[in-house]
Order: sequence, then C-alpha cells, then structure tokens
Amino acid sequence: MLEVEVRLDEPPVVANVGVGVHGPAGHTDVFRLPDLWQLHLYRYEADLTVDGTAHTIRPGRVSLVPPATTVRYRYRGRSEHLYAHLRLPADGGPRTLPVMQDAGPELPALSALMLQAVAAWPSTPVRAAAEVWAALWRVAHLTPPAPQSPRNSPHPALATAISHIESRLADPLTIPGVARAAGVSHNHLTRLFRAATGDTVVAYIRQRRLERARHLLRESTFSISAIAATVGIPDLQAFNKACRRELGASPRAVRGAQESV
Repeated sequence: MLEVEVRLDEPPVVANVGVGVHGPAGHTDVFRLPDLWQLHLYRYEADLTVDGTAHTIRPGRVSLVPPATTVRYRYRGRSEHLYAHLRLPADGGPRTLPVMQDAGPELPALSALMLQAVAAWPSTPVRAAAEVWAALWRVAHLTPPAPQSPRNSPHPALATAISHIESRLADPLTIPGVARAAGVSHNHLTRLFRAATGDTVVAYIRQRRLERARHLLRESTFSISAIAATVGIPDLQAFNKACRRELGASPRAVRGAQESV
C-alpha cells in the first residue's frame, strides 16, 4: 500500500478547487503536478496508477497524491470528482496515511466540505482554504495512528480521566469524582497519574488550570476575573496566589509581559 507523509499543523495554500469531469474526451489521462498536492474525492469507478502502484477508484474513495508524482487515470466513461490542488506546510508533526482511502461514514461530511470550498473559491479563497484544511484533517483521521506498544500505551482509565479533567477545568473537580468518571478507585487513579506524569492528580489539575490561565492572560482580552472563573479558581485572591506560585508572577504581570513584547 502506497503511503504519503503529510503535515497539517498549518493551513494549506490552495491553488485551485473545483469539480473535475473526465472521460468523454478520452479514457486515459497521464500527468503530474510538479509543485502541488492533489486531493480528490471520487464519484465514479476507474483505475489509478500512482508512480507505478495501482489503485482502484470507487465512489466514496478519496486520494491524496504528493507533488511531482506521475498519475495515470483509466476511466470507464464520464467521470466526475471533487478536487483541490494545494501546497502543504513543510513543518509540523508528520502523519503517514495511504494515498487511497475509503471515506466510509465520513463521506457526507467530506463532500460537504469540498462543495463548500468549491462555492467559496471564486469570491473568498481564504474560506475555501479553511474548508479544504478541515477536509484534510478528516482524511488524515480516516486511518488511525499506528498503535503504540503496550509498554508505552496509556491506560484507558488514564485517558478517560484526563479527558474528564480537560473538559471540566472550570468546574469543581474532586479526585473521587474523577476516579468515578474513569471507572477506577481513588488509589488506582493516583497510581496511574504518578506512573504517567510523575505527579498527583491534584498537581495535574492545578498545572493544567494555570497553563490555561497563562494562555488566556497572554492571548485574550478576557478580564482577569473571567479567566479565573474559566479555569475553576473563581476566588481572585486564590487565583492571584496560584499564579504567583505556579507562573512566578501576578495575573496582571503575566498579561503585561505579553503586552510589552
């Protein structure tokens, strides 16, 4: 199975999007795009060869072909697909995925995103690029990440506990409540956090609240009281003390440091 490595941490630069119609003028196309990736969402049956590797096209399949790659399409009549030609960023976390995939249950969402990109392209290309970026993320997640070894895989209860905490940082959190959400005992949860983070559950919650507070102080115009409530420390005196202890400065100083940059 032919695979490609993509980076999606930044939006793509879209050169063109549209509806491609092939087949009536000839049953074979051979070409390559020297500088552009090709994203295609298919509505027909055909055969595709990508740098010598054969793929079968079926309705509902999606392909992502890298630049400077020779492709050969053999059509079976009128063939219509949605496409985007684009440049992807060179930096960011890489993700490996097959050149050809079945969209499966993601097909309606992918089709909607691509059609919205086509509609937006003439007047608002930035909107079209945003739609294509969203489509690319869905394509990237059609293939799950490579499984970790059991030794390095997080315990399912730990992942559930972290998800519970992250979605409720603004709310009162108790260790028994987190343990119940994760389906484990208080002591077992403590052991899982100690093994994974080297710290306690309470310390993890405190760290995540203050990391979010620092982000909001530096990057938003929310009032300090609103930020304190958002991170689950609504008492301003307690929030001030927590910022000094964890961030090394008062909330106003943390915000001021960003404004002075």
